[in-house]
Amino acid sequence: MANKFRLGLIINPLAGLGGSVALKGSDGVAEEALALGAEPKAHLRMRSALEQVLPYKERFIVHTAAGSMGEDLCRELGFEVQVYYQPHSEHTTAEDTREAVKALASETLDLLLFAGGDGTARDVFAEVDERQVVLGVPAGVKIHSGVYGITPKASGLVLKMLMQGELVSLMSADVMDIDEEAFRQGRVRARRFGEMLVPAEPRYVQAVKMGGKEVDELVLSDIAAEIVSEMDDSLYIMGSGSTVAAVMEELGLENTLLGVDLVQDRGLIASDLTAQQLLEQTENQPLKLVITLIGGQGHILGRGNQQLSPALIRRVGKENILIVATKTKLKALEGRPLIVDSGDPELDQALIGYYRVVTGYRDYVMYQVANPTE
Repeated sequence: MANKFRLGLIINPLAGLGGSVALKGSDGVAEEALALGAEPKAHLRMRSALEQVLPYKERFIVHTAAGSMGEDLCRELGFEVQVYYQPHSEHTTAEDTREAVKALASETLDLLLFAGGDGTARDVFAEVDERQVVLGVPAGVKIHSGVYGITPKASGLVLKMLMQGELVSLMSADVMDIDEEAFRQGRVRARRFGEMLVPAEPRYVQAVKMGGKEVDELVLSDIAAEIVSEMDDSLYIMGSGSTVAAVMEELGLENTLLGVDLVQDRGLIASDLTAQQLLEQTENQPLKLVITLIGGQGHILGRGNQQLSPALIRRVGKENILIVATKTKLKALEGRPLIVDSGDPELDQALIGYYRVVTGYRDYVMYQVANPTE
């Protein structure tokens, strides 16, 4: 037994209940969802993951919680099981998840596999040791956190790689969630709760978030939170566009959607400035420029923000240009570079290169800025 792979396993049996009955989540509404006819699916999602390692079941032991939180499914599939926690009632709660994680902490686990959504990830994060490797099996309505496999089968394939002794790197991934009550009222409030250690297998482990109208709103909030969290005492030149507008909204400031504003110490200094006014008000100060791209075209300078003159850009400096964009917008470029068309060919040439684009909270991609005619 000492040489067996030690798999911790927790199922949130009520994860995802709210989705099929249009409750936009399951946090705090499980009984309502059940009354509306929702059927638990989390165990089926975990089954799909575990089926990938059935040929190896003699090589590991499952440490889990009683009943629907893991024991029933594992015994049904023929795994060797040890039970460490008994839920308080038939209808489990977030507290049961947290208590199960604490109970399993008495064992040194090679991997803690759990089925749920973002709420479940938060509960696991609240109790898990920061050194414990975890992986989520997606079973919830909201899956914005980066700790889940892209599908249940994908989570199982990562576990299979570990069972086969393949070299799998580890990375820290964000635990994200939104306020479901606000979400049901049409307001998206994103929050990052922390990080957990997960297998770094990009084919099978999902990015933090990507695509879709509701998710894009969440991403804009995340991008804004990242920019605001990193703000220093520089004078910030806030460019035009809805992505930059999200940063201004995060700051609680009035924004000129199609203009350029100045912000310092998280306060509004001036609004809707001309090119000349920008030069006058930014002299002899440390500067940062926050800009985004025009969707479908990729221009970051020279389209809709001519107030950002070549003289101002030179004053800012390439290293102080902060590009913000959703991955959806970047993906729509189909690999085409971001474009600078400042009207000064020498400056455009100097701005060419790879930039770190802010695509979420602690989430970035490297993307090329180029002038295709050069």
